[in-house]
Amino acid sequence: MSRTSPVPEPRQIVDHDEGAVYDARDLIVNGVKANIVLDGQTYTLRITRAGNLILTK
Repeated sequence: MSRTSPVPEPRQIVDHDEGAVYDARDLIVNGVKANIVLDGQTYTLRITRAGNLILTK
C-alpha cells in the first residue's frame, strides 16, 4: 500500500504555440526528484547537481 501526500499544482507557463510548459523545479517538490506515472508505469525525474534533468523508468 502506498501513501501519497497532497502535491501542489505546478504553475503552468502559458505557451500557445508549444502546448503546456512547466518549470521542472515546480514539479520536483522536494528539490531532488519527482515520480511521474504514465499508463501505469512510474518514471523518476531528477535534477542533477549540474542542473540537468534525468528521466528514468
